[in-house]
Amino acid sequence: MPNSRKVALVTGGAVRVGRVLSLGLAESGYDVAVHYHSSAGPAREVGRRVEELGQQALLIEGDLGIPEAAERLARSVRERFGRLDLLVNSAASFEEADLLDVDADAWDRVMALNLRAPFLLVRASAELLRVSQGTVVNVLDLGAIEPWTHHPHHAISKAGLLHLTRILARVLAPRVRVNGVAPGSVLLPEGLGADFAEREQRRTPLGRMGTPEDVLRAVLFLAGCPFITGEVIVVDGGRSLA
Repeated sequence: MPNSRKVALVTGGAVRVGRVLSLGLAESGYDVAVHYHSSAGPAREVGRRVEELGQQALLIEGDLGIPEAAERLARSVRERFGRLDLLVNSAASFEEADLLDVDADAWDRVMALNLRAPFLLVRASAELLRVSQGTVVNVLDLGAIEPWTHHPHHAISKAGLLHLTRILARVLAPRVRVNGVAPGSVLLPEGLGADFAEREQRRTPLGRMGTPEDVLRAVLFLAGCPFITGEVIVVDGGRSLA
C-alpha cells in the first residue's frame, strides 16, 4: 500500500547538521531517507534513532559526486515509500584553498557535489515531489553571499546553488516549492577551536554561536509555509549584517 505518512530525504543526513535535520524531521512526523557516503556507522545510529521515534528509516549509501547516484537515491525512495514530501540537499564538501591554487580537478570535484548533485537529485525526484505537492530546501551557507577567499570554489558553488534555488522555484511552481537556508556559524568546522568561536561571536550581533537546531527550525518553517518559494533564510544571528 502507498505510504500515507510524510517522507523526507536528507542528503548527508548521518553527520553534523544533516544528522540533526534527519532526527528533527523524524520527531516532526516524517519517515526519513538518510543518505550518506562514507559514514555508515553514524548512518546506522541515525536510522536506529529515527525508528525509536516511531518513524521508518531508509539508509541510502552513495557518492553524489557521481551523476548516476542521484537517480539511484530517487529510485530507492520511490520503491520503499512511494512518495516524497521534502527533499533537503544538505550534503556538501568544504574545501579550503587559495583561488589561484585551485586546479580543474578540485574545481570539478566541489561543483559536482555542492551544485550539480542537488540539481540532479531535484530532477530525479521531480515527479514524486509534484504528486505530493512537496518542497525542496537547499542548504547553503554564508559563502553564497560573501566572497570567501579561503574557500573560493566552495563559495562559488554555494552562490550557484542559491541561484539554482530561485530558478527551480519558478520552473517547478506551482506544485513544488523550492527554498534555501544559509547558516552562519552553527557548527564549527573540524580543527577550529575556541579562538575562532570567540571571533565569530564578536562578529555576530546576537553575541553567540548558533546551533544545528536553529537550521532545523528554518527547514521546518519552510517545509510548512505554503506561500513561500524561491527564498533563502539566512540563519546567522545577524553576522552577515557586518
